[in-house]
Amino acid sequence: MPTPPMADDARPTGGDLPNAGTQGEHRLLPSLTVLVLIVLPALLPEHLRSWAHWVLGGAEVTLLVVIVIADPGRIDRRGALVRSLSIALIALLLAAAAVATVALVVDLVAGTSKFDSAEPLLATGALVWLDANLTFSLLYWELDGGGAARRLHRQRSHPDLAFVQHVNPDLAAPGWRPTFVDYLYLGLTNALAFSPTDVMPMAHWAKLAMATQSIVSLVILSLAIANAVNLLS
Repeated sequence: MPTPPMADDARPTGGDLPNAGTQGEHRLLPSLTVLVLIVLPALLPEHLRSWAHWVLGGAEVTLLVVIVIADPGRIDRRGALVRSLSIALIALLLAAAAVATVALVVDLVAGTSKFDSAEPLLATGALVWLDANLTFSLLYWELDGGGAARRLHRQRSHPDLAFVQHVNPDLAAPGWRPTFVDYLYLGLTNALAFSPTDVMPMAHWAKLAMATQSIVSLVILSLAIANAVNLLS
């Protein structure tokens, strides 16, 4: 007789539990990262800020609060509601990063930039660059293997993102799985190297996301540095 499906927001029991002693990843660091991303647009120069930042920021705060209330503490709840809210939050963060990136690029390419010295330009470029790459780190963390809760309960036989520990299990403890710090490192190295380093994208979405991040990082860095050098000369 087939086993009835588990309710969307029910916590796993019995055979669906992870290995004994295994706990879900704590939500604190990802939540702090989201809060940083909500604050970053407010630090941009006034001429690069728009109403979209405030609207998106308000919606992001609301979604973050609802997600934390629905699944507080450790991330171990596999439910359609929490999953949908998490993906919606990432989508809003991506939209906010896109708004900031486009605003900076247009400002620098149009030749009407209001930056009168290199220091504020480089600081602004760093803020936009950080915003984009933290957002991509959250994207990888949320989508890889179906999210943190699904990675806790079941590792896929073919990962979306192949970490070194996946390729060579002898380098990690039994039952190892990536946590948010691993995805932060992935986002940083991909943004600086403009290519995969020690984490290989296997799924199509991962390849497209990493390629997009590399292009965005290259555009921000090259334009900010080139314009700063022009202001210094």
